[in-house]
Amino acid sequence: MSSTAATSPTPPSPPAGTSGRETPASRPSALDLSRTTATAARVLRQLRHDPRTIALMILVPCVMLVLLRYVFDGSPGTFDSIGASLLGIFPLITMFLVTSIATLRERTSGTLERLLAMPLGKGDLIAGYALAFGALAVVQSALATGLAVWALGLDVTGSPWLLLLVALLDALLGTALGLFVSAFAASEFQAVQFMPAVIFPQLLLCGLFTPRSDMHPVLEAISDLLPMSYAVDAMNEVLRHTDMTTTFVRDVLIVAGSALLVLGLGAATLRRRTP
Repeated sequence: MSSTAATSPTPPSPPAGTSGRETPASRPSALDLSRTTATAARVLRQLRHDPRTIALMILVPCVMLVLLRYVFDGSPGTFDSIGASLLGIFPLITMFLVTSIATLRERTSGTLERLLAMPLGKGDLIAGYALAFGALAVVQSALATGLAVWALGLDVTGSPWLLLLVALLDALLGTALGLFVSAFAASEFQAVQFMPAVIFPQLLLCGLFTPRSDMHPVLEAISDLLPMSYAVDAMNEVLRHTDMTTTFVRDVLIVAGSALLVLGLGAATLRRRTP
């Protein structure tokens, strides 16, 4: 994957006579829509010149779904039982990897420090990144859902639009988690190392491989705290029920709330530069 930060334009230098550091008077006090959208536009301009990153975000989940479908070619029922869950998990993992590395490169290259020397708050920056990657998540989720339902024959009882909603929320959750963990990594290698720590435990405990009620009580209690568990539960609700259930609404709200909470934590822990 090529560097997204390498192609970014150099932000303007801070005004003469200033140190480039925020002061209480110059620090933005609240999230501003114009600053957020300007940040999102800048990120999208960078990504436009990085086709490999775009391909990774948009095409890899689709390729994985096709591969999974033909792994279970002799047992289409197995694909139906786990395909819906993986439809949400694949975008989450992809967006986690891309956003964690992209944000880290902004910091290690010095771009983040120069941006925060301007009238741009941490909340504006995190929200701008979330908005930009969220736009790509919409495309990614729509392609993966359409492919699974109409091309690969994923048989769901409920509406495909509900599948799309959960897949999109999972992608946004992956974006939020990637932005959050990038604050604690000092290199791209460390950013990738967070995947086993953040993603793999959720993958094992989310109920994909065995019902969570069949797990050891301690593991079941831990799984109740992990947002991916509710994403899988929401997909299973669409798989089994024709109408939107109260359980589905609860699960969707938990996933969305988790994404917002992690974004807030990401804004609070964002650092200007890597030590």
